Amino acid sequence: MTGLRYVYAVCRPLGAPLQAQLTGVVGAPVKQLPHHGLIAVVSEVPERDFAEDPLRAHLEDLDWLSATARAHQGVIDALTVVTTPLPLRMATVFRDDSGVRTMIESCEEHFRATLERLQGRVEWGVKVYLEAEQPQEATVPESEPKAASGRDYLRRRRQQTMAREDVWEKAEAFATRLHEKLSAFAEDSRLHAPQNAALSGTAAGRNVLNAAYLVPRAHSEEFVEVVDRTKDDAPGLRVELTGPWAAYSFAGELPREGT
Repeated sequence: MTGLRYVYAVCRPLGAPLQAQLTGVVGAPVKQLPHHGLIAVVSEVPERDFAEDPLRAHLEDLDWLSATARAHQGVIDALTVVTTPLPLRMATVFRDDSGVRTMIESCEEHFRATLERLQGRVEWGVKVYLEAEQPQEATVPESEPKAASGRDYLRRRRQQTMAREDVWEKAEAFATRLHEKLSAFAEDSRLHAPQNAALSGTAAGRNVLNAAYLVPRAHSEEFVEVVDRTKDDAPGLRVELTGPWAAYSFAGELPREGT
């Protein structure tokens, strides 16, 4: 290898081979770099794109960012099939093999403890969305005459506000109950900040719950069934389940780059 080292994950020695001709970021073949009984899964990336300054510029390019994220996740998904990886953040880059080995040594205790805790476990994501609210006019009967005065107008606005607040409180109560139920089933859980639909562009509605759950792989089917049984319990709410993923949310603080 002559370029920089892009590190996808750290794991124990693989018990089964990775899929043949697996490629990662910029289409480069994925390699295993063993050190101290651990494996860093890496590929070579060009310095012109992944050195500190060009990388900072690329991270502002949504098309580049999306393509890189897909390639990164593809490697993590392939690893998850054959082992329990400890995924590193996207664009974790080191100067050379020596830099990767130094990173492993500096974080070795953390890597070993975390891999032991995550062994045989996967992450499931659950989001709850409050469907798009009805237009304000929908809260006023069509037969009701237009407001005759400012006082009537304010009364109607208060009614509309109270109706929206009631819907939101019920949605939050449902999300709280669901999170408590899933947390009791899972070994660990994380609450993430609500997702902004306008920024993500992936889902309509207001995000009420955005959570991750660490579940033994052997119990994943039961976990999915628990989520499925809740989907009809809350009219006007949408429950979305994603996974199984490598346990990003439970990996702890990991190195980002070392160029």
